Amino acid sequence: MPSSLTNLLFHVVFSTKRRQPEIVPGFREDLYAYLGGIIRSEKGKLIEIGGTSDHVHILARFSPAVSVSDMLKIIKGSSSRWVNKSGKRPSGFAWQKGYGAFSVSESGCQAVVNYIRNQEEHHRKMRFQDEFKLLLDKHQVEYNEEYLWD
Repeated sequence: MPSSLTNLLFHVVFSTKRRQPEIVPGFREDLYAYLGGIIRSEKGKLIEIGGTSDHVHILARFSPAVSVSDMLKIIKGSSSRWVNKSGKRPSGFAWQKGYGAFSVSESGCQAVVNYIRNQEEHHRKMRFQDEFKLLLDKHQVEYNEEYLWD
């Protein structure tokens, strides 16, 4: 086959450092647009983005030329630098060190879109930490809770 053809869908989740409620309305829309721009600049496609004041969910297609870990370094590093330089939030904005990344099938894409769109409602009943552990369990990711939070 002369070309490589892929459809690499990922649901990624990461929090602000210490889950500080930094992603406030007004700023949130600018941040989401910036995150989408980073993904596009790396030859990816943002499908859905959402979250709450302390975390972000992204559903995106990533280029096969960039590993998931490299993509998250780019997304988190570029966006935190932008936030701190822009003056849109108090200085010292940072993301948590880690992240969750889960593969999504094309047939499951709409369910993840709906899940991301419903974050505000979802978090009226559940803390981010509990949601994240449920996602890890659902996707059978082994973890040590001692190292989940920074």
